[in-house]
Amino acid sequence: MARKPTGGAKTGNKNLEKSKAGDRSREDEILMREIDEAVRQDDTTRFFQRYGVPLGVLIVAVLASMFGYWWWESSREARLEGQSELIISALDSIDARDFEGASEKVDPLIDESTPGARASARFVQAAAAIEQGDTVRAAELYATIAGDADTPEPLRNLARIREVATDFDRLDPDEVIAKLGGLSQPDNAYFGSAGELVAIAHLEAGNRAEAAEVFAAIAQDDTLPETLQSRARQMAGLLGVDTIEDVDELLEAEGVGPASAPPGAAQQGAPPPAPPQ
Repeated sequence: MARKPTGGAKTGNKNLEKSKAGDRSREDEILMREIDEAVRQDDTTRFFQRYGVPLGVLIVAVLASMFGYWWWESSREARLEGQSELIISALDSIDARDFEGASEKVDPLIDESTPGARASARFVQAAAAIEQGDTVRAAELYATIAGDADTPEPLRNLARIREVATDFDRLDPDEVIAKLGGLSQPDNAYFGSAGELVAIAHLEAGNRAEAAEVFAAIAQDDTLPETLQSRARQMAGLLGVDTIEDVDELLEAEGVGPASAPPGAAQQGAPPPAPPQ
């Protein structure tokens, strides 16, 4: 007599079916992973096939630019150090009164240097020329600095003032005024030096009122050196312009006290001496 299937057999069948379903799920997952990796690998391959050469060129260009900048910066620093050493050596020669040697040392900087170093070299040569009594060459060098558009403006303005001061005796007063007129304004950094030269030029040209005005402005500018103010104050006074607002304060600032009374003079508050009988 045949047996009827028991419940245990049914349960076993169900477990077997679940196991087979799990195996198919894992197989599907593995297959999807393989397909995904293949697709990504294929995308990467296509990307490098399409953009590999431009990307490689870009990377090489960036690396070359970085190396080029590093090389340029290193060369620039070395060049600036060399220029500084030449200028310092030339100044040492001037201190040793070897003026011709100082001028020769900075010669290489005239044509192959930065504008600042080139201007410094010409300043050194001009100073050496003045020490040698060659004021004409010194004035020419200062004029060259002032006319070099690549030179920083403060150096050009300084060179213009030095040029006029060096060549003042040979210049017409109108030339002095024309060269330094813009620098002789109270709001200019070179007002003191340029203003004094312009005031003297006005005086030599017979423009007493203009000269007195400039001298007075210098005398009243407290930002200028006291020695310059004192000279301008005296000149303004000679031209009839009083720039002294407080005499006592001025005397105190200059370290001059009230004059001491002569021997036998009456002290303040004491009765005057009796007249002789």
